[in-house]
Amino acid sequence: MRGDSAIAEWERYCQVPLLVASLLYLAAYTVHVLVPEVSPGWHEFWLTITFGTWAAFIIDYAVRLGLSPSRWVYARKHWLDLLVVLLPLLRPLRMVQVYAAAQLRRPHPRLSLEGQVMALTLLTALLLGYSGSLAVYRVEQGAPGASILTFGDAVWWACVTLSTTGYGDVVPVTWRGRVLAVLMMAVGVALIGAVVGVFSSWLVQSFREKTQEARRRSED
Repeated sequence: MRGDSAIAEWERYCQVPLLVASLLYLAAYTVHVLVPEVSPGWHEFWLTITFGTWAAFIIDYAVRLGLSPSRWVYARKHWLDLLVVLLPLLRPLRMVQVYAAAQLRRPHPRLSLEGQVMALTLLTALLLGYSGSLAVYRVEQGAPGASILTFGDAVWWACVTLSTTGYGDVVPVTWRGRVLAVLMMAVGVALIGAVVGVFSSWLVQSFREKTQEARRRSED
């Protein structure tokens, strides 16, 4: 329990800094992909931001792991945190974790449980879609036979892939682009499943409440 309280205190302390670090990382990655012709000075600046924010993610995970009474149990339960540290594509999702933690600490959340899940799903889709667009555009541009030629093509591809529509008009041709596609499809299926599950649960709950209310009225 002491370890859990220490981790919770650390997370409260780092909530805003990590949110800023996530935003800075996304900005640096955007400049790196979309504005590669920056001056050497600006290149060094954004490169420092990239590695500095990555260091912040590593330190945060290492501290939480060190404060945990059982490091193996913590690492197994928080495997997504480790993936966020290791995979650049997922680092903007740290903003989703910060948002979720802030909602859980509110004594009276502004949104219902269903609303919170929908908000988190939408935020995840937007962040992952944008960062995925940047990543696939970076690895596909200039590749022989590439169909993703502009950032607009990359955004369209990300939307189609996350929604699991799969038009096939633009597809990655490099092995790194195809690995990204697999990851995006897997996350897309999970997000759609979460939305459908929450919506179905809300419908069932609404019908149950209306049925119970109708029964009470008939009994009266």
